[in-house]
Amino acid sequence: MRLMMQILIPVEKGNNAVADGTMAAAMKKFSDLAKPEAAYFFVSEGKRAAIFIFDESDQAKLVQYNEPLFAALNADVRITPVLVADELEGNL
Repeated sequence: MRLMMQILIPVEKGNNAVADGTMAAAMKKFSDLAKPEAAYFFVSEGKRAAIFIFDESDQAKLVQYNEPLFAALNADVRITPVLVADELEGNL
C-alpha cells in the first residue's frame, strides 16, 4: 500500500537536531528503512516539515518508521494511504 507520511518538527527541537546532527541521522534512518519513492522538505506553520511517499504492506513496520522521528525530533507524524490517478480511475 502506498502511504504518505507527513511530519512536523517543533522549532526548538529542530534547531537543536540540526546543530547536533540528530536531524540528518533521523532522516537517514527513516529513508534507509522505508526507502521512500519521494521526499519533500518545506516549512509549515513556521516549523520544519516533510512529506514522504513510500510503499508498505506490513502495518507493524510503521512503528519502526515513526519511533526515530518521535524520539529524535519530537515530530508530529501523520500517515495516510494515497493513490495515484491511474489507481483511482481503476476503482471508479
